[in-house]
Amino acid sequence: MTCATCTALLVATSGVPAPAFAADTAPPAPAARVPAAVPTPASGAALVVTPTGLVQMPDGRLLAPEFARIVNRGELVVAVLGVDQPPFFEEHNGQLVGLDIDLAKELAQKLNVKVRFNRDAMTFDGVVSLLAKGQADLAVSKLSRTLPRTEIISFSEPYLRLNRALLLNRVKFAQLAHGRPVPEVIRSYDGTLGVVAKSSYAEYALSNFPHAKLMSYPTWDAVLKALNDGDITAAFRDEFEVKRVLKSDPTASLRLRVVTLKDLEDTLAVAVNITEPALLTFVNQFLADRAKRLDVAAVLQAPSY
Repeated sequence: MTCATCTALLVATSGVPAPAFAADTAPPAPAARVPAAVPTPASGAALVVTPTGLVQMPDGRLLAPEFARIVNRGELVVAVLGVDQPPFFEEHNGQLVGLDIDLAKELAQKLNVKVRFNRDAMTFDGVVSLLAKGQADLAVSKLSRTLPRTEIISFSEPYLRLNRALLLNRVKFAQLAHGRPVPEVIRSYDGTLGVVAKSSYAEYALSNFPHAKLMSYPTWDAVLKALNDGDITAAFRDEFEVKRVLKSDPTASLRLRVVTLKDLEDTLAVAVNITEPALLTFVNQFLADRAKRLDVAAVLQAPSY
């Protein structure tokens, strides 16, 4: 990476336009000063960029530009959906807690900085957009890895793998099936299917159930109400959320039925700005080293306040 490239990366993350250089302009000399647009340390000491594109910190450390920005700021900004999703994240006694929150705090600890959560987004796609616009360093927000999202952000290796699942209204589904076996009906499902709007499952439904009559709702609770009221025949989401419905209400099994789609996986991952490969590598190594492993059983047993 040239110094000019590093300068462009640093300035781009700060939101300040980079200076234009003529095509035949010679690159800056080694150890060039970082532009004033880049946050400087509290000490006021100037930062320099090495010929390899790394930033030399006042204490002598060499850091990739994305880490220099975070360290200079003194905090890791993490995007989290503004709607609680227990046990991944939820407000409790004025504090944000949950499995994803623990993960984000551990990442900040590894970087020796504080963590600040940005909850401005009210949809999962909104979280993706917030990160893509540079308003957060990471997103740890029960985010599913989907193909359209990888056009504007990067995803880490999964920290949780779930199967996709259907929650069926028993009466409505029996009327649709007309005595046919469940697998046969599911393979060519053409009934009503409820999903959370602007979520990964709104995208998955288009490819997994192309003949279904798709019904979008603002929240999962709204989807469940429509299912219980008989407005839709099935709801589509990950196996944790579907199984959690029956766990929280044992009588729900009288009205509803779970179908887990073993051949369809939903992978949750940490999202990173697409221009920050060093930060992505750091997150992947953190997840590989992390002793705490999650699966659907562990998530179902996690406390929810």
